[in-house]
Amino acid sequence: MKKLLLYLRFVMIAFGIGAFLFITLSFTDIPYYAYHSLGTKNASMELPPDYIVVMGAGGMPSPEGLMRCAYTAEAAKAYPEAKVIVAMPTKPEYFLVSHTYKMFKEIQLRGIDSSRFIFQLKGMNTREQALAISNELPRHDTLSLMVVTSPQHIYRSVKVFENVGFKSVGGIASFEKAVAEENLIDPGAEKEQVTNLNLRYNMWNYMKYQIIVMREYVAITYYWLRGWI
Repeated sequence: MKKLLLYLRFVMIAFGIGAFLFITLSFTDIPYYAYHSLGTKNASMELPPDYIVVMGAGGMPSPEGLMRCAYTAEAAKAYPEAKVIVAMPTKPEYFLVSHTYKMFKEIQLRGIDSSRFIFQLKGMNTREQALAISNELPRHDTLSLMVVTSPQHIYRSVKVFENVGFKSVGGIASFEKAVAEENLIDPGAEKEQVTNLNLRYNMWNYMKYQIIVMREYVAITYYWLRGWI
């Protein structure tokens, strides 16, 4: 019984320290810079892309899915010779009612010709999708690839595609472009009220960033242990 109490005490102290650090960090810029780093580190490209790969984002429409489609369309306009690969698993017989098809239509509606699209319907994770794409592209080791996905996934995605044999890989992170909090505030509001609102928004956003970053680093560690990056 005494050992159990000591164990519970240790767990509660550790939890308290973790909660204190979690809250304290939400008042600093560290969570944002950690999140931003995942979306920009190792993402630059030296060559124009031969293929633009947009990674699936769960259901469509969804905030992440729509953001990725918007960034993919902009990239496709910037590089008109590049093919667009929509990588999202689905059964071929359900393609026309799938989220993969909805991503394709969303990008097409933004002005990208349907003849430029390729669909990769296999793979339940980034590693499997990268392998499937490399197997379908002849001489993939000579191709330039641009990956479009959420900011926290860019670093891992680029590393995975490099690991399966692509020599020139970069990425575009679908960073959200939020409306400034100041624009939502009554122009006649007190300055102190504005400061308090900004502080509250930042605190909750930075808590969210911490959770996102921690989850992604767990995934990066798992991929590293498996030799996938």
